[in-house]
Amino acid sequence: MSGPNLLYIHSDQHSPFVMGCAGDPVVETPHLDRLASEGVVLDACYCPSPLCVPSRMATLAGRYPSDNRVWTNSHMLASSTPTLAHAMGAGGYRPALVGRMHSVGPDQLHGYVERLVGDHGPNHIGGRGADHGDLSGTAGPSRVSLTKSGPGQSAYQVHDEDVTAASVDWLNRYGVRRRAGQTENPFSLSVGYMLPHQPFVARAEDYERYAGRVGPPRTPVAFSDALHPHLRDWRSRCGIEEVTEEEIARARTAYWGLVDRMDRMIGQLLAALEQNDLLHNTLIVYTSDHGEQVGEHGLWWKQTFYEDSARIPAILWWPSQLPSGIHCDRVCSSLDLNATMLDALNCPSLPESRGRSMLPLLRNESQTWEDVAFCEFCLDPAGAAGPVGEEGVFQRMIRCGEWKLNYYHQQPSQLFNLQEDPRETNDRIADPDCADVVSELTERVLDGWNPDDIAEHMAHQRLDREILARWARQTEPEDEFRWDLRPEMDYLDP
Repeated sequence: MSGPNLLYIHSDQHSPFVMGCAGDPVVETPHLDRLASEGVVLDACYCPSPLCVPSRMATLAGRYPSDNRVWTNSHMLASSTPTLAHAMGAGGYRPALVGRMHSVGPDQLHGYVERLVGDHGPNHIGGRGADHGDLSGTAGPSRVSLTKSGPGQSAYQVHDEDVTAASVDWLNRYGVRRRAGQTENPFSLSVGYMLPHQPFVARAEDYERYAGRVGPPRTPVAFSDALHPHLRDWRSRCGIEEVTEEEIARARTAYWGLVDRMDRMIGQLLAALEQNDLLHNTLIVYTSDHGEQVGEHGLWWKQTFYEDSARIPAILWWPSQLPSGIHCDRVCSSLDLNATMLDALNCPSLPESRGRSMLPLLRNESQTWEDVAFCEFCLDPAGAAGPVGEEGVFQRMIRCGEWKLNYYHQQPSQLFNLQEDPRETNDRIADPDCADVVSELTERVLDGWNPDDIAEHMAHQRLDREILARWARQTEPEDEFRWDLRPEMDYLDP
């Protein structure tokens, strides 16, 4: 078969603003910057959900969380749903995955034919969770992730070092077979990183590299945070209403160090490609499942529709096939990245995909492109990824042109003009001059998306999960794809 190789790098919780190529003056990301300077940076790319599992499963399937009925970190993507990996396999590739996918349930492949280095969590609902030792609780949306921040070691970094070693070995072995004439087929390798997801803990050498250099948040607390009931409640439930300057500095310093370290690992992947003479016919895609607030608007982690959380870094590098060194400001999403990769690899499109290939747009072959993206955030009151009230959370965002509307079910919406107000400090929802925009975007955000139906589906899934969790606790099924995270891997330096 003919077609390009694919190296698809998917990180976890990387702010779109913390890269050198995104204008950050402090962080050192030479390898991402190289891909950006020789490829295309998508400056308005959004995740399908500001939460790990629903975002990742939506990206895999090319469908919104509501299409998949995967809204939370405890919902399973049906094995009958065709994915990016299935489509690549149908097109003649043998897609391989190294590292994080964060799939819940017995299907830990979802179309990949090979998987090295699994996730650190249980494969099955109700399975034994990860023990983070001295850093217990710091991986979730809780104040402890700020109090226990600074120099030390995160097990997630150890995981990613293992992922990098396995990926480099995979590429080297592919190179050996290719040079021996044992394969002429192009490869598809997906690499899933955990970094720079919290704990906000970086090894001493990385932490010290940024100590005293990372400034405070650009938008410490916007007035809309103080006024909007959901954001006010979220901050209270997570215990981050008051965060000390020392905690902010420590957490942000560690985060910058984690991004730096991830970039160094990406550099090892690029070196392996170069050493095996694979760069000339390889499409490299870098992105993340969502962003990270890192204190912006007085918020941390993800779980918001602010640009820091809902926007994602996205870089496409493909010599002679895509423009070099450009920034594209057209609005798009991870679902469009899915469709773009399949188009580039000449693989069949997914039948129910919501994604659109960007190749014609990026090659100036067509200017027909609607600047629109959706993002949804729904939490079941039982088993939610974070503290949430009995009423649950049902929210959806639309970015359309210069406007962004955040819909909060049974609460006020927010409206921002990102062209005039890129840091989202001027909520225009009550501006009479914006009444038509609010009406139009609200209609679009609710088209085919019903919070009451979602609540009903969640209730049914909750009953199903109770049985599945009891089954796992009683039968203790083997975690076929699980990385051995050990509590001693997580610690703060004394």
